[in-house]
Amino acid sequence: MFQNILIIILCSIIGIAIGYAVRKYIGEGKINNSEELAKKIITEAEHSAENKKKELLLEAKEEIHKIRLENDNDIKNRRNEVQQLEKRVLSREETTERKALQLEKKEESLVSKLEELKGKDEEAELLISKREEELQKIAGLTADEGKKILLSELEMEIKQESALIIRENEAKIKDESNKYARNVISQAIQRCAADQVAESTVSVVTLPNDEMKGRIIGREGRNIRAIESLTGVDLIIDDTPEAVVLSCFDPIRREVARIALEKLVSDGRIHPTRIEETVEKAQSEVDIMIKESGEQAAYDAGVHGLHPELIKYLGRLKFRTSYGQNVLKHSVEVSSIAGILASEIGADVKLAKRGGLLHDIGKSIDHEVEEPHVYLGVELAKKYNESEQVINCIEAHHGDVEPKYVEAVLVQAADTISAARPGARRETVESYIKRLEKLEEIANSFDGIEKSYSVQAGREIRIIVKPEKISEADITITARNIVKKIESELDFPGQIKVNVIRETRAIDYAK
Repeated sequence: MFQNILIIILCSIIGIAIGYAVRKYIGEGKINNSEELAKKIITEAEHSAENKKKELLLEAKEEIHKIRLENDNDIKNRRNEVQQLEKRVLSREETTERKALQLEKKEESLVSKLEELKGKDEEAELLISKREEELQKIAGLTADEGKKILLSELEMEIKQESALIIRENEAKIKDESNKYARNVISQAIQRCAADQVAESTVSVVTLPNDEMKGRIIGREGRNIRAIESLTGVDLIIDDTPEAVVLSCFDPIRREVARIALEKLVSDGRIHPTRIEETVEKAQSEVDIMIKESGEQAAYDAGVHGLHPELIKYLGRLKFRTSYGQNVLKHSVEVSSIAGILASEIGADVKLAKRGGLLHDIGKSIDHEVEEPHVYLGVELAKKYNESEQVINCIEAHHGDVEPKYVEAVLVQAADTISAARPGARRETVESYIKRLEKLEEIANSFDGIEKSYSVQAGREIRIIVKPEKISEADITITARNIVKKIESELDFPGQIKVNVIRETRAIDYAK
């Protein structure tokens, strides 16, 4: 058994030794093989590197050769361009030298010509001075006198030309503006024409019989005195059958007296106590009528938001007339016309209507206060917080101040349209004659006027001038000056045509 173990041990030792020897032999063989392989790889790499190096050198040489060729071509091209530029510069220098020579020649010729012209100018001046002396001798005038004559002739020509220009421009403006204005104004008048009443300062109360006159007078005249003292109206009881005339310049008082007297006549009880009660009732009725008239006028005009006191003042205009025209109806008419005009030109319609309705508000109290109705109207408008635009419409409607707003101009125009349209107003004979006399007086105040005549109820004035004092060119300027003076000094409805006439007369004698 031990032997067997020993044999196994020996076998194993021998096997190990053999395995080691075999491994050592195999490892040395592999090492030798790898060294040889490495040497081969190195030699091959050196060969390939050497080949690559040669290839790169060849490529570099080829690239350098190409670059050199390109540079040579660029240099040749640039040399050619430079040579061409040099040729151009040389040609330009030659042309500039030629032009310079030509300019020098021209300068020399111009200098010689200038010298010749100077000489000719001197000769011409001498000739002109000689001719002027000869002309002065022939004409018998100096140069200054001749200039004056020429200037006067030029002035006459300018006057004639300016007069023609004025006429042409006026004709064009009238043709263009009148077409549109006629349309607007005629439509406004047709749409807004109000009925008119005749101006009067008396009212008539009809009686059932003449016996009522005695009852109105009363015992020892106590009834008539009571009526007159309470109403402030004069009762005229004359031979007119079945009628009593009430006379007073205050239309409201006259209306109160008329209503009270009619009530007393219908009742039949006429004594001082009854008269006092009836007058109080008539006064309250007139106050209600005034308020309702003002409200109706504001409604008809389409004006809202008026102060209640302004409405009362507006209603008082129902009993006020001017040249036979009812002022309340006139105010409503002006409001409507101003609104139409404002809508046509794109202005503020509400403002124009409000200014037109209130423009104559001062006439409701102008018989009580000694101030112009324009001033009173402005004060009332300020008192009841009307706007600045409305106040300007009131104060500018008669041209007392310049209109600041276009609506004020429209109210001014509407007031003139309402007053001047046919049938709107009537004048008393005295005021009509005074206006015609004033018109002729203004025309005769100008120098060179021979005669003047007011025709067509003062809507036209025909003026005959002295032909030796006023020329054809001057008549247009004279007409314009007369128009300006009429506008500044005379109040008139509508427009006045100024017709200036110049007659040229030829006089001869038969012998």
